[in-house]
Order: sequence, then structure tokens, then C-alpha cells
Amino acid sequence: MSSMITTATWVPRGFAAPFPAKYNFDEDEFERIANLAKLQLDDANEELEEAQEEEKDGANGEKDAGDSEDKASSHDGEAEDIDIDDDDLKKYDLEHYDDDEEDAEGQRMDMFGNIKSLAYYESNKEDPYITIPDGEDDEDDDREELQILATDNLLLAAKVEDELAHLEVYVYEDEADNLYVHHDIMLPAIPLCVEWLDIPVSKPNVEKDSVANFVAIGTMDPDIEVWDLDTIDCMYPNAILGQGANPEEEGKKKKKKKSKKANDEYHVDAVLSLAANRKHRNLLASASADKTVKLWDLHTTKCAKSYSYHTDKVCSLAWHSVESTVLLSGSYDRTIVAADMRAPEAKAPRWGVESDVENVRWDPHDPNFFYVSTENGIIHYHDIRNAPPNPSASKPVWTLQAHDESLSSFDINAHIPGFMATGSTDKTVKLWNIQPTGPAMVVSRNLDVGKVFATNFAPDAEVAFRLAVAGSKGTMHVWDTSTNAAVRQAFAHKISNKTDGEVKERLIGVEEDESSSEEEGGEGDDDENGEPESMDED
Repeated sequence: MSSMITTATWVPRGFAAPFPAKYNFDEDEFERIANLAKLQLDDANEELEEAQEEEKDGANGEKDAGDSEDKASSHDGEAEDIDIDDDDLKKYDLEHYDDDEEDAEGQRMDMFGNIKSLAYYESNKEDPYITIPDGEDDEDDDREELQILATDNLLLAAKVEDELAHLEVYVYEDEADNLYVHHDIMLPAIPLCVEWLDIPVSKPNVEKDSVANFVAIGTMDPDIEVWDLDTIDCMYPNAILGQGANPEEEGKKKKKKKSKKANDEYHVDAVLSLAANRKHRNLLASASADKTVKLWDLHTTKCAKSYSYHTDKVCSLAWHSVESTVLLSGSYDRTIVAADMRAPEAKAPRWGVESDVENVRWDPHDPNFFYVSTENGIIHYHDIRNAPPNPSASKPVWTLQAHDESLSSFDINAHIPGFMATGSTDKTVKLWNIQPTGPAMVVSRNLDVGKVFATNFAPDAEVAFRLAVAGSKGTMHVWDTSTNAAVRQAFAHKISNKTDGEVKERLIGVEEDESSSEEEGGEGDDDENGEPESMDED
């Protein structure tokens, strides 16, 4: 696996700080990181000791028979003792060869042990060892490079590159046709889901209900990490939702870690989906391979409630836009549940599908309906008011065989009614026009991103036709679908720029990625020139 983007999401305009702050490593941050690092190191040592004990127990039987022979042979092979009083050896002082020189000013050298002894100054003018004045021009240049304009969108992409996992934060400049990586965040394991948050989490000196720019990330690890997108070069997340969040309860945590059984406090397996509640902003829902759904309070970073509606891995979540306490969940047990989080004991309506669920979405234009995509490439459209008596009796309003392979991602345009995008492991992206009679395909494209894992419409009305597409090749593209002839015809009433004549299609990617694909004779250039793999119009 060389490089791939597993998931992506947009950040609406106006939430990112114009000038992101540089990471400040002060005394408080040092203490926090030292505790987290010590906890992780202790966990690793404990796991190593357990593995060594198991290996030792397994080998004891084999060792018993040969112990006496080994001891005898080792005794016979011992070399003669070295006489350190020998005149030729005395001059080397071998008795004190390994002794370190005593230094009254010395500091203990272990992990983060010597950092606190370093002198630092608020400005270089106060540092007596710096004689060259600060380059103010360089600082201004750096500041301008980091600047994010009010008309810019951030695009978050979870990427795995040569077994190294990180979150890439892109800036998309629509008017300039520019997409570039602003900064990135290192991750502990393969990322599986990303959710943007508009509330600060464990950020000092900030009101807990103020507007912020954060991200929650679920990985193959059971812990959820929360990072501040307005701070660059961070070493550790602002908060961890899970069993790794409380270094002060180290003893208790270690006992818990040995048990992989699902519980009410934290996940014990990979986190597959995250959903932030936009009305109750401090609530974050998470779905895991441990078959549970958990509700987190971002003010306390604790699990408020755990739910067990499914019998297999829970892979997708979506909050209702009007009934803000109703959560839609889809699972590998081939069922979808719409449950009110306030009534965990109540019987929730349940729908069934023909194969494993991939994604679930509420219809943003009619809150009575929801969409479900499955591993067989089918989309189901259900009316929540027609809940079946049992999952096998489910009757969707319509079904669509959108792809021949797994329908790994899809999105419903929040600003353009009836506009849907689907992406599949068959490497194609398809755009659909959903009419009262059912969906009709507008266009099918291969955008040269490999197997498609992310298809996301931009969240702002000004860029409603922009579709972010990424997949197994590790490249991110933003497709201006309004420049496609078939889309312009299908949604002409929603396109403000109705220029007469032919319009050149816009497919914006990171320059380096585009140049590398050109060297390989990339198919992406053919797509940009208006030669798609296939195109069908209604």
C-alpha cells in the first residue's frame, strides 16, 4: 500500500482562523504531553511483558530437558578471570571505565527529562546568544503563506502513505482554481472516519460554547482523537475520547485494557463512523466495530451513554436535521435503526437491506426520508413514517442499482434538490438527478483516483456544485460539476453562470499530484479535456 485517502470532509467557510496559531510548548503543555507519553510507554511495556511471559511459558517445557547440559557447557567454557591489578592494565583504570563524571549542574536525561532545563526567551532580542536581528520580512512571508481567506474552504483528508497515517488539511481557493495542503496532523493508526466540529474541546482560556474549528478522527484504534485545526505543528491531540484519556487513572486503566469486552465507558475496537450534533453542539456520536454506538459529551470528554442496537459492526451514523435527538445508524448486520437517544430502552424502528450497510444519510430536503447505500452497490430510499414490523418486511420508496461493486461513498447536495453523487470501488463517480419518478443518471466519470472512498459536496451555497473526490491512489480532486454539459442541462435552473457556448470542465487537484500523473500518462488529463470514460444523460 503506497498511498490512499480513506475518507474526507469539508469545513464550511468562515470557521477557520485567518492566521492559524503556531503550537505553543509551555510548562502546562509539557506536563500534559509527559503524562500522555508516559501512559503510552507504560502500556507498551506492559504488552511487551505479557508477550514475553506467554513466550516463556510456552518454551519452559522444551528448556527443562536441556538446562543441565547448557549449564555444564557454559561452566566449562568460562574464560580465566582478568587480573585488573596487572601493571599493563592499571593505566586504563578499568574499575572506573563506565563511571560518568559527576556534574552538580547535570539534569536527568530521559523522555522529556531535559527540556525543562532549557532557557527560552519571549523574543530573540532578549536572548544574549542571538546577535542577528529577527527577519521581520521572513515572518511576514510565513504569516501570509498560512493565511486563510474568508472565501476559502478547508478540505480534510485522512491519508495513509507507506503505512504512515496523517490528516491532510487542504485549502481550496475556488476563484483561483487552487488546491494545496496547508498543514497536516500525524495519526496513531489508519484513519477510518473524520468529523468536523464547530465547538472547542479542552482548549484553555476559551468559552466552552464558543465557535471553533476542530476535528474528531476515528481510527483502527478504539480511541477518538480531537484536534484543533487552527493550531499547526501540534504534538498531541487536544482531547482523547476513550480509555487513553485519563493518565491520572493509570492503574485502573491498565486493568480495563486487558478486557476487550464492550462496555459503557469507551470503545474497545476500531471506530468506523462519527456524527456531530449541529443543534446540541457538545454531543458527538461514534460507531464502532465493537457493535456499540456511544454518545460523548465534548465538554467533559466522557461517554454519556452507550447503545447496543446492532448485532454486528456499526459502520455509519447520521443525526436527524429537525428531530435533533434522533440518530440513524447502519450496521453490517444489514439493518438500519432510527433511535431517539433520550429513550434508550424504547423499541426503535428497524429496516433491513439485502447486504452489509455502507453509509446512511437523511434527505436534507425532506426530513421524513433517508438513504442507505450497501455493499452490493444499491441505494435504498425509505420513508421513516412507514416503519416495518420487522426488517425483512421493509419496503423502500425506491431502490437503485447505482454500481456493480460496493457503493463506498455517496452524498446528497444540501443546496440543490435532487442532486446526488455516488462513488464505488469500481473506480467511477456517478451523478444523479432524483425526480418524483425516481433517480436518473446524469453522468458517469472515472476521475483517476483509483477506488473511490470519498465523494463530498461542498457545504456552502457559493460552491454548491463542487464535489471533492478521493480514493485508493491517494490524490484529492475537486470537480466543478457545473462545468459538465450534462449537469448543466439537468440542473440548468440552479446554475447562475449560463454562459452560451462550450464550457471547459474544471477538475482541480494538487499540482504535484497532477504532474506525477502526467508523467505516468495519467488518465486524469483525458478527463479534464472532456473525454470521460463514460457519459450518460437522462
